Amino acid sequence: MRTTLHHAHLFASNLDESIKFYQDMFRAEVLFDLKVAGARNVMISIGTSKINFYDQPPKDQGRGAIHHLGIETDDLEDLLSHMKNNGFHFIKEIKSFGPLKYIMVAAPDNVLLELFEVVKDKVSEDQYKQISSLSSS
Repeated sequence: MRTTLHHAHLFASNLDESIKFYQDMFRAEVLFDLKVAGARNVMISIGTSKINFYDQPPKDQGRGAIHHLGIETDDLEDLLSHMKNNGFHFIKEIKSFGPLKYIMVAAPDNVLLELFEVVKDKVSEDQYKQISSLSSS
């Protein structure tokens, strides 16, 4: 038997704003936009991963059991440049820890995102394949 995590499901206080943010910043694609259980549900893809949004404000302003969503890139500086060109303002700088570079940013509805890059030349090929979601792409 095989299993895999299919998607994260997030509430959205302004669904169209959330979709636009992920499309503008990460080139997300809308996979479906349906009414499910009485509410609009939109699933987007970012690379091979998915987020399903529920058209309803978050139940509270905290994150509940979710700390953050990790979005991997093979060029963190280029991603940040792209986001700045789309009007995003960064509060912090990139941090580096060995083979990882990352920055934490807030998306709509105070969803914390970790934007990160696994630096290929700082790990073995085997380690890179284990750590990176981009190793097979």
